[in-house]
Amino acid sequence: MSGHSKWSTIKRKKGAADAKRGMLFTKLAREIQIAAREGADPDVNVKLRLVIDKAKSMNMPKDNIERAIRRGAGLEKGEVIEEVMYEGYGPHGVALLVQVVTDNRNRAVAEVRHLFNRIGGSLGEQGCVAWQFQPRGYITIVPGDHDPFDLFEWAVEAGAEDVEIGEDLMEVFTAVEDSKAVRDALVEHGVKPESAEISWIPSNTISLEAKQAFQNMNLINSLEELEDVAQVYSNLDITDEFIAQFEAVA
Repeated sequence: MSGHSKWSTIKRKKGAADAKRGMLFTKLAREIQIAAREGADPDVNVKLRLVIDKAKSMNMPKDNIERAIRRGAGLEKGEVIEEVMYEGYGPHGVALLVQVVTDNRNRAVAEVRHLFNRIGGSLGEQGCVAWQFQPRGYITIVPGDHDPFDLFEWAVEAGAEDVEIGEDLMEVFTAVEDSKAVRDALVEHGVKPESAEISWIPSNTISLEAKQAFQNMNLINSLEELEDVAQVYSNLDITDEFIAQFEAVA
């Protein structure tokens, strides 16, 4: 799982820049609409609760959030949004899942395929790499004043399946249905998660030399800059040293 949290941190930094030009709020509104189709009450709909929390952490205006919920629940007219998961390989065999939330599937797949072809990957058929990933609740925490071992115990007692403690960030993995309960339990202990979401976690990771890893990170970065792309998941093992190099030039 090495590097998962590091890339998440980079994405949050990128998200702040995206927000300045409005792209992030568009993406978040679409994610909220999709989630709200399963129910407009975030206390019942776990997926919606997590996306709303994510939107709030990015300072998305309350009115925008509420409008997206209404549209997703069918209470207000808006553009027709659909969610599609594309699968493929980056350079040197890295498995990629590209989560798209779009109002135009033809445009989205054309843009995604163009980037795969241009940067050296290949868009594949449905099922070609999805078997290498599983959906899990994913919560990150900056320990701060909390003892990491207390955080570990609180998370496990609440139902976490796995906890990884790093120097700067703690990662908590749960079953999808337990993610809200674990997050809420941590909040009750005075912990403010850095992020909480449903993520596709690879069963195994692949390590590459820096130049090869950089090619894949360029592809991932380019895909995530597309307005229709919500998330990109990969099985690339990213080292701290490489992340520092990538941040310096990204």
